[in-house]
Amino acid sequence: MKTLFLTLFAAAAVMFSSCDTHEPNEPGLLVPLTVDEDGNLPSIFVNGTQLHAETFGNPNNPMIVVLHGGPGGDYRSNLNCSKLSADSFFVVFYDQRSSGLSKRHNASTITTQIFIDDLDAVINYYRTSPTQKVILLGHSWGAMLATAYINQYPNRVAGAILIEPGAFTWEATKKYIEKERTLNPFGESSNDFVYLDQIITGSDHNTLDYKASLQNAADFSKENKVGNTAPYPFWRFGAVCTKAAFEYVKEHSFDFTTNLSQYSTPVLFAYSELNEVYGRTHAQEVAAAFSNAQLVEIKGTGHEVTYFGWDNFYPVAKAYLNTIK
Repeated sequence: MKTLFLTLFAAAAVMFSSCDTHEPNEPGLLVPLTVDEDGNLPSIFVNGTQLHAETFGNPNNPMIVVLHGGPGGDYRSNLNCSKLSADSFFVVFYDQRSSGLSKRHNASTITTQIFIDDLDAVINYYRTSPTQKVILLGHSWGAMLATAYINQYPNRVAGAILIEPGAFTWEATKKYIEKERTLNPFGESSNDFVYLDQIITGSDHNTLDYKASLQNAADFSKENKVGNTAPYPFWRFGAVCTKAAFEYVKEHSFDFTTNLSQYSTPVLFAYSELNEVYGRTHAQEVAAAFSNAQLVEIKGTGHEVTYFGWDNFYPVAKAYLNTIK
């Protein structure tokens, strides 16, 4: 705890040492600029927003759209997936709406459907022909989003790789969240964040995103139960997006399984060896929503499979993808 606290406190001290000449919410001071603030960042305009996005490989090859976790995360820790372009795939990355380095929006605009609509818009933006195959590769929340898209458009997806999605219904997701909290309800790092929340104040996107990035340290503290053995890279969290998305589903619920029976295509469903919160039993329960799910454990890694476990994940992913080509 002491090391974690000192790290967080030092970060806060740096912020306060700058307050003599800068406002804490000044763009670029606490967190990186977003695409609407920095024209040098790669971006696309779709569905009424501006998304941080980049691609790898021949745009005429089968398309893999990589969907990061969150809601509110970014794709930086998933960038190993760009190596799939060497296997004759066109790999697309984007930070979801109001997340990562993408443009920020008011909380009132965040709905479950808007994420699905954005994904559809991204696919249409990059698609070079009606016959180009589209494969979704989703991690955590991104795997839930991929499933939501398949549930809505089962005929538009040629295949899917899903890595540790929490659950596909709101009721099941609530149980999963409760399980996670039960395993570590009052970890030492939590006390650090409560204190830090008292000394770093503000309600703007910059300040809230900064605080969220500090809280992310819990994902790789010694007491973490998701199996992360070290820090993983990220650009910026979308704190307002995370809270708004959560508040939306609490009121409106969701069920991404209502139409999955129409999707008979094989799905690769991956879970990690070291994630104590997930495990094979939970993976089997979630994967059962698909009629043809191939369940695989990725050894030697926790939740951040594509970052820490790439060497073990890649051969499995490649074998699956080669069946779709």
